[in-house]
Amino acid sequence: MKISADPLLLDTHVWIWLVRGEGRIPKDILELMLMAAGAGSMFLSVMSIWELSLLDAKRRISLNMPCLSWVHTALDRSRAQTVPLTPEVAASCHQLPGELHSDPIDRILVATARLEGLTLVTRDRAILDYAARGHVRALPC
Repeated sequence: MKISADPLLLDTHVWIWLVRGEGRIPKDILELMLMAAGAGSMFLSVMSIWELSLLDAKRRISLNMPCLSWVHTALDRSRAQTVPLTPEVAASCHQLPGELHSDPIDRILVATARLEGLTLVTRDRAILDYAARGHVRALPC
């Protein structure tokens, strides 16, 4: 696998795993993420925060503190910089080339990575397959 020095965009689940230190992230990818964080080039879409709040509200994740407190702590701990949902991303997430499933957050993350020149770190098989077809840069996690 080619390890990239590109700025990184974390998928929601990767950010959660990183903050919780669950050991699910392969060592080489974790090292790359830590280097990116140290260089100020690790990013998180604000839509991942929205997704986390939805998971919390539906009790599909346990944060052990109020969601917003967890988010602030997690952003500090991960040193991830937030990327806003821009009009360009919102408008382009439904004009992506090729075939990608219809999950709106995944489409927003892919569009963000494409427009901002970021490499998406994910375990999502559909996104990784999409990347393999050359439509977005992604690292498997």
